[in-house]
Amino acid sequence: MLTDSELIEDILDNNSQKAFEELVNRYQPLVTRTCLGFVNRYADAEDITQEVFIEVYQSLKNFRKESKLSTWLYRIAVNKSLNFIRKQKRHNNLRSIENFFTVGNSSKSESIEIASPKSADADWNIEQEEDKQMLKRAINSLAENQRIAFVLSKYHDLSYKEIAEVMSTTLSSVESLLFRARQNLQSKLLKEINK
Repeated sequence: MLTDSELIEDILDNNSQKAFEELVNRYQPLVTRTCLGFVNRYADAEDITQEVFIEVYQSLKNFRKESKLSTWLYRIAVNKSLNFIRKQKRHNNLRSIENFFTVGNSSKSESIEIASPKSADADWNIEQEEDKQMLKRAINSLAENQRIAFVLSKYHDLSYKEIAEVMSTTLSSVESLLFRARQNLQSKLLKEINK
């Protein structure tokens, strides 16, 4: 099996499609998991993953070999995910404005999903899903740098040093971001629970 450096050389020197496919196969799960830490839907994470590898292919010649390939991929995945979230927020804001002016004129019927009564664990499943959504909302409400540091730490098990590399910041900044993220999450979750 070729090392990352050998794969990169083969891609750059020989325009090797096979080497690029191997690079994608090697890192696609990591990139998809990273994106999934920021977006709610797996399909969106897959789309962002494709965008990440398109950018990798187009800018591989600019990769600085003194850093690890995985760190560079994390950075691209985080940035693409955040850009996606920003676009979604703008799109949702526009949709909200549009809906405000068309309320009552819509011919679309709203559907309500109901848990299957056949499931003995339906109530428990609903509670679990509500807890997940509450946690996701709390994480998404963190300041951007806190959210990035928290997701990379808790969902991807990156060390503080690796997070500092991905975020282009210092180790002490990462420690501070994670401390504040934990405090803010605890506060937000306690407020949600006590509602």
